[in-house]
Amino acid sequence: MTTPPPSSPSSPPPPGLPDSPDEETAPGPRSGLRNPQAAVRALGAGTLVLEAIVLLLAIQPIRIMGGDLSGWGVAAVVGLAVLAVVLAGMMKRRWAWAAGTVLQVLLLAAGLLHWSLAVLGLIFGAAWAYASYVRRIILG
Repeated sequence: MTTPPPSSPSSPPPPGLPDSPDEETAPGPRSGLRNPQAAVRALGAGTLVLEAIVLLLAIQPIRIMGGDLSGWGVAAVVGLAVLAVVLAGMMKRRWAWAAGTVLQVLLLAAGLLHWSLAVLGLIFGAAWAYASYVRRIILG
């Protein structure tokens, strides 16, 4: 087995390694992200926008496939989609994450209008729970 030649004391450390031992223990972002708050906001907003798109696209298949989604049911789905888009735009606010959780509960409750909305509530509730978990991990 060969060993690498010893480096001279005047040579700089290889790129990517700290210059001094103090840099290893220096506090910094745990995630390694340049702007962790913006990354978490984008995750939440992206989840909500995707939810809004799926809700709007689900209206017609529910009506065609034998769903008895009335005018009030369609209005409720459109209202939930609009709420999701509004919340996506407000992810800078501290209360937006709690409001997103309330939105997921409302979507699950919309399952009383049609069972497929309850399924969407479970799916997006799980996605929101995962986004909240990632938020806790990244922001600490």
